[in-house]
Amino acid sequence: MQLGMIGLGRMGQNMVYRAAKAGHELVVSDLDEKVVQETVRQGGGKVVAASSIDDMIARLKAPRNVWLMVPAAAVDKLIAQVAPKLDKGDTIIDGGNSYYIDDIRRAKELKEKGIFYVDVGTSGGIWGLERGYCMMIGGEPEPVQRLDPIFKALAPGRGEVGRTPSRVQKNLGGTAEEGYLHCGPSGAGHFVKMVHNGIEYGLMAAYAEGLNILKHANVGKKEHVVSAEVTPMRHPEHYQYDFNLADIAEVWRRGSVIASWLLDLTADALGADPELSIDQATIDKHGVPESGEGRWTLQAAIDEGAPAMVLSAALYQRFASRGEDAFAYRALQAMRRKFGGH
Repeated sequence: MQLGMIGLGRMGQNMVYRAAKAGHELVVSDLDEKVVQETVRQGGGKVVAASSIDDMIARLKAPRNVWLMVPAAAVDKLIAQVAPKLDKGDTIIDGGNSYYIDDIRRAKELKEKGIFYVDVGTSGGIWGLERGYCMMIGGEPEPVQRLDPIFKALAPGRGEVGRTPSRVQKNLGGTAEEGYLHCGPSGAGHFVKMVHNGIEYGLMAAYAEGLNILKHANVGKKEHVVSAEVTPMRHPEHYQYDFNLADIAEVWRRGSVIASWLLDLTADALGADPELSIDQATIDKHGVPESGEGRWTLQAAIDEGAPAMVLSAALYQRFASRGEDAFAYRALQAMRRKFGGH
């Protein structure tokens, strides 16, 4: 099957390699010509470069499939360039992290031109080439079914993950066990991926906060200034532990109820750099980034009236990491100073 891929970043390039390895033909494009040429060289003869959008469209057979793997802010601009070149029955796929409300609008606009629009929330990151990509798909059934060979090639498949007992008992079928799922109409794929990323924020925050408590479990060994403004430590003898966080993360990976791929990655990071010092420069400069999905998840929760206390706290923690709470701390100190500082 043929597929045009625009955007060869951290995920797009590896997706091309994985699809090519499965025998599909890829026509690729990126702003960085060196990346394009590298992708062609590594594509095993299944990847060709497009010199322009016109060239890409000319190289694809109808019905054409053009996959956009670019930042959400660039999608509308690219669609405006690609759509006029397409014919009725062709499909544009957005595999990035677009806001699902934008998907609903785009699908409606493109349908008026006879062009299908499929939104694909894609998870897998830089490990997707080896592990495969979990895909949450939204759009009309016709293009989704037609693209099934591509989704199947990119997905992890069942692999070594055991089957869910209740699915076996009830003989539940479908593609979910293969790692991809048609979630519903336009926007459904990115809606599910949006919530996926909101959950990711919460899980990451829980691990980070737990490790931080372990990191400070030796606070009783440190000297403490006696001050009327600081709550004294009543039992320093209770906090005399110098934990090896790399070992703790590792033991949690083995049979623990909180084992996960995120924990696997955390254990690897701690094993390489127990103080995680390599990440300090990024924290100092940018804080912990958030690309929008956490905000959109909370907006949906508000609209639905669905409580999301953990996800809210995780998002606000990322704001705080960027220093967005600095004025609040100054306000707190100003109030203390005004009433005497106690």
